[in-house]
Amino acid sequence: MQTSLLVSIVGPDRPGLVEQLSRVVTDAGGNWEGSRLIQLGGQFAGIVQVIAPEGSVATLTRNLEQLSDAGLTVSVIHSGESGASDAPRGQVETLEVVGQDRSGIVAAISETMAKENVNVIELATDCLEAPWSGERLFHTTATVALPEGLSIEYLIRKIEEIAGDLMVELQKESG
Repeated sequence: MQTSLLVSIVGPDRPGLVEQLSRVVTDAGGNWEGSRLIQLGGQFAGIVQVIAPEGSVATLTRNLEQLSDAGLTVSVIHSGESGASDAPRGQVETLEVVGQDRSGIVAAISETMAKENVNVIELATDCLEAPWSGERLFHTTATVALPEGLSIEYLIRKIEEIAGDLMVELQKESG
């Protein structure tokens, strides 16, 4: 039987961190299924889904936690038996939101989605300088699962109501 683990890692960024993490997974017979890794504020942060044989989970967990000796904070969560469906329920859409940056914008957008029972599958945010004005722009891309009966157009209107300068676009998959 295979077990699914979620491994989160945070620590000072440096070359070789991904190799070090992937080596521990491979050496324990695990398989790196998916990940989101990024450098933020000079730190390396990420989450990795690992599938491992049930008999090697204890060793893999112990070896991952030993990465703390290299200055990394590692957390391992057992997410259950491999093969369980992680397919989102509901219509899946990807939204892009752009507006002037200000405190609380992520909270306001996520509150609006929560009130509508929208499930956030993936969320990426950045602050950028506007090309002509130099003002700080907030930019987010959110992949969401809509509950039955909720239209994407309705959700876009609700998010745009938060502030007059927010623009929401639906990203269409190419192909």
